Amino acid sequence: MSQANDAAAPTEAATGVGADKVPAYSWYALSVLVLIYVLNFIDRQILSILANDIKADLGVEDDYLGFLYGTAFAVFYALFGIPLGRLADSWKRIRLMSIGLALWSTMTALSGFAKNATTLTVARIGVGVGEATASPSAYSLISDWFPARLRATALAIYSSGLYIGGGISLLIGGLVVENWNAAYPDGGPLGLVGWQAAFLSVGLPGLALALWVLTLREPVRGAIDGLMTPEDPEPFRGFFRELFQVIPPFTIFGAAARGTGALVLNLLGAAFFAALAWTLWRLTGVFEQWLFLGVGYYAVFSWAMGLRARDLPTFKLTWGSPAFLCIILGYGTVAFTAYAASYWGAPYAERALGVNKTDLGWFLGAPAAVAGFLGVILGGRMADYLLERRPAGRVWVILFGLVTPLPAMWLAYTTDDVVLFYIGAFLAQMLSAAALGAAAASSQALVLPRMRGLATATFFLATTLIGLGLGPFMAGYVSATNGDDLSLGVLSTLVAAPFGLVLLIAALKLVPQAAASVVERARAAGEPI
Repeated sequence: MSQANDAAAPTEAATGVGADKVPAYSWYALSVLVLIYVLNFIDRQILSILANDIKADLGVEDDYLGFLYGTAFAVFYALFGIPLGRLADSWKRIRLMSIGLALWSTMTALSGFAKNATTLTVARIGVGVGEATASPSAYSLISDWFPARLRATALAIYSSGLYIGGGISLLIGGLVVENWNAAYPDGGPLGLVGWQAAFLSVGLPGLALALWVLTLREPVRGAIDGLMTPEDPEPFRGFFRELFQVIPPFTIFGAAARGTGALVLNLLGAAFFAALAWTLWRLTGVFEQWLFLGVGYYAVFSWAMGLRARDLPTFKLTWGSPAFLCIILGYGTVAFTAYAASYWGAPYAERALGVNKTDLGWFLGAPAAVAGFLGVILGGRMADYLLERRPAGRVWVILFGLVTPLPAMWLAYTTDDVVLFYIGAFLAQMLSAAALGAAAASSQALVLPRMRGLATATFFLATTLIGLGLGPFMAGYVSATNGDDLSLGVLSTLVAAPFGLVLLIAALKLVPQAAASVVERARAAGEPI
């Protein structure tokens, strides 16, 4: 091989093929990202242990609680994840995470001052916008800190924060609520009751963590893969372009700028999603749920069509890739049932089995943290192990995370025995968690380095607008319309499993072919490689 070719070829150290060691700083930085994600899910999941108190104090029903936890958060998390994912691909990811962390922590604390459902909804929307900065930045950073052979493991370690934070939230929330209400039975300082104090107790520490995050060093984008990407001289131009492409009604002007055909298509999309939202509202009687989701789905449609016109290579490798869609939608069905079970587990045990909040924190929350941590770490490691032996190895792990939790969920939500409930909840959490690292790494493997932040945002569209936006609400709606039967509500979400099975079986064939042809497909779409 000539010297010129030697210079052009990525080194083994860059690609991660022959690298034996990962720098200690990468592991340190990953540990900080895990702490961020722990706090992310404490702030998000604490709503579970507080649900029954909020229901009693604000006079709302289970369908609203499902909407508050799922859709109100998910739509804004998903929509703002798109421009923030673009910003993560062009700006300093460390700074972006720190700003987002400060925002969502502030909005969590402000949730503690809510006196009605509307105020609490607005605060949770703010939490969703802030948290949308975290994973696009983190996934991109991890892909630049760790070689390809270890990315599923590293992403799984990062993702363990989801389960640790979700579990700890029940423990913290239970202890704060019961101790606060015992000390201040008629309301404490500023008239705050236990659930409000709990929001404050988990929101304020995030402001200090945001300062720590700023001390991390930004890695060189793409260097580890031998595809070094120069800094964007105008990083915010792409952010604002995406923002105006995804936020209605600016989406109409964005479509008009692309031509008459694009405008007509956009208006037809708006009419379709408006009609769908109106129909579902009339069928269910729940206006906010379908208004938010209708706007969300229309906005994503508008953005995807705009992306096709502005950045065809990225569109082709994401929305235009059947392999990518099968992965994100297949994992979305895993999230559909997992989010419903994890959110409604504490309210169900409190109502149906008579368990108090402190016991739920110790025997449901703490084991859930362990279960999720074990599941996501072992699943990520198994995904990397299987990938070395078969091209579709990671997809098999996602399939495992879809199918194996189903019997455990059935056990947990049909038994009258508290111990069996805890065992079923533990197993369901651990087994479903196994899929996350594999799904995340699979989505990253199907795009170029410069597209990773946006690919992450697209990946989370499925987990939020399908999993989080529909799963908890469906469980709450079925419960509210069947005499507060949370058992029936949670089990109704198992209907998503057959759809996920079909998608992931298709992915077994599609993903290996797509992963092996990323550069070629990007070049064919006009990428200057």
